[in-house]
Amino acid sequence: MDNGMNLDVYFEIILYPVVGMLVIEIISRAAKVPNWIKLLTQALMCVGFGVAYLIMQVANWLTAGVLLALAIALFYQAKLSKLNPRKTLY
Repeated sequence: MDNGMNLDVYFEIILYPVVGMLVIEIISRAAKVPNWIKLLTQALMCVGFGVAYLIMQVANWLTAGVLLALAIALFYQAKLSKLNPRKTLY
């Protein structure tokens, strides 16, 4: 099934959120940002990419769904980290 996208575009669609997560991680570790702020920032980035992928000309529903599910998990982890920072595993 051809949807008009090349293979390199699919790799870019997957690569951008991964690079975003890594950049947020590196900056938050360098700046010693609290864990819940880092997780909240990563969740907001996932929501942004998820919404962007839903409204693209050729929508990537599966990628957007995975990013939005990851955002929900990150919001939950940020809440747990804010309530009890000593219980976080990372």
